[in-house]
Amino acid sequence: MRGKTAEDRSLVELLDPVAEAAGYEIVRLRLMGGEHARRLQIMAETPDGEMNVEDCAKLSRAVSEILDAADPIKGEYTLEVSSPGVDRPLTRLKDFVSYEGFEAKIELDRVAEGRKRFRGTLVGVEDDNVAIDLEGEEETALVPFAWIIEAKLVLNDKLMKRGADERAQRIAADPQQSSE
Repeated sequence: MRGKTAEDRSLVELLDPVAEAAGYEIVRLRLMGGEHARRLQIMAETPDGEMNVEDCAKLSRAVSEILDAADPIKGEYTLEVSSPGVDRPLTRLKDFVSYEGFEAKIELDRVAEGRKRFRGTLVGVEDDNVAIDLEGEEETALVPFAWIIEAKLVLNDKLMKRGADERAQRIAADPQQSSE
């Protein structure tokens, strides 16, 4: 799920070790566009979930070196390295644990319980299944992680407050970050 297409997944395999060596984890990678004006979007963060402008620049330089040497992408493209953002994609089992209690949208690669899309509050992970309290229903659904093709947090006040609280904690720990 971190890479959508075979080409994306190949790039994740190539770049994961580079990101890890630089101290980052790739959350999601997408190579978008046609033959012309392609864009390689990499969302990443540190193991503790942070990603500031300097981190983006550092990872961009590290990834660029490997991409220039290996040349895995035909034609020209633009590299874009960013944080996953507040309403981030959920691409790893640990993301579903980290955001337990928050609202998410999940899309499957197959029909389950009569539908492919689910929306509700994340309630954790059991084995390789994501548990979600479905919106408007009294049940908790267990969705196999392997079936998920897209998952994203829903931007709401609770999520915005978490993002603001995390930023305030970072600034308190390092007041120089307030200028970012």
